Amino acid sequence: MAIFLWIILGVVILIILWLIVTYNGLIRSKNQTDEAWSDIDVQLKRRYDLIPNLIETVKGFTKQESSVLQNVTEARTKAMNAGSPKAKGEAENMLTSTLKTLFAVSENYPELKSNENFGKLQDELSDTENKIQASRRFYNANVRDYNTKLEVFPTNMIAKSLGFSQREFFEIEAEEERKNVSVKF
Repeated sequence: MAIFLWIILGVVILIILWLIVTYNGLIRSKNQTDEAWSDIDVQLKRRYDLIPNLIETVKGFTKQESSVLQNVTEARTKAMNAGSPKAKGEAENMLTSTLKTLFAVSENYPELKSNENFGKLQDELSDTENKIQASRRFYNANVRDYNTKLEVFPTNMIAKSLGFSQREFFEIEAEEERKNVSVKF
């Protein structure tokens, strides 16, 4: 009888330890995903901070392109206010598109292209775009790992009962990225 109680106690202790390890793994994964999203936010803020400087630089050279500048400003505001990764991705698509239009318009102003501040801002924005892509890949990898943990058996039963939920990927529409920028005067 004592051996039977020790076996049951051992099984109960193993189950408790497994639950603790599983829960801690889920929390670790969730926190890594949150940290990765924070990295994206940092880079997007950097991008949002560069855009007003870029607009001010362009404004001095391109008085008649006010609609392009207004579109960039509106897209920036929408992107800054987007909440979920999906909404943020859609808003970022629009912002990227308007920035491409702005740079396409700048091609028509040789004195703007040769302006040192504009060149530095363009390089800084390009560097930021690369960092956003890297952050997005890192975030999406963490979301993939986290969501996988939530879906595999038997962790899925524990995760569901403890209120863990899947995260959305941060996706930029590939279709938008492939389109040519159309500039109309």
